[in-house]
Amino acid sequence: MLAKDIMTENVITIKEDDSVEYIAKLLLEYNISGLPVVNDENEVVGMITEADLIYRSKKLKIPTHIELLGSYIFLESFKTIENQIKKMTAYKAKDMMTTDVITVDYEEDIEEIASIMIDKKINRVPVLKEGKLVGIISRKDIIKGYTQK
Repeated sequence: MLAKDIMTENVITIKEDDSVEYIAKLLLEYNISGLPVVNDENEVVGMITEADLIYRSKKLKIPTHIELLGSYIFLESFKTIENQIKKMTAYKAKDMMTTDVITVDYEEDIEEIASIMIDKKINRVPVLKEGKLVGIISRKDIIKGYTQK
């Protein structure tokens, strides 16, 4: 069985400039836990999940540092701290989305998709055909696929 056989078509998507409030409303209205972010060519440029929205309520982790000769040496990257703050204060999709999105081809085998989801600890994958979004597969779709064999 292939991705095209089990994917959900007519995917609800968002744009980079959509507000966090709008995104939260979509997740609740459609009872979904994640949304692909697409550009005008329907190419996936990011992903936003419930976890990204919940991240906004997270307590900021103060970076670990040591003092040496009157100077502070931070043991964590400033880029990590900057990304935390950016996500926590985000008002638009582009400020909180994950940009390193794992996708699958619409001809991908269901067993391979299941392996990717488990190995990468993700709950959904956008499905692409010739680089364009044509569907999305969630863990529930994988389970449904096994009942259709």
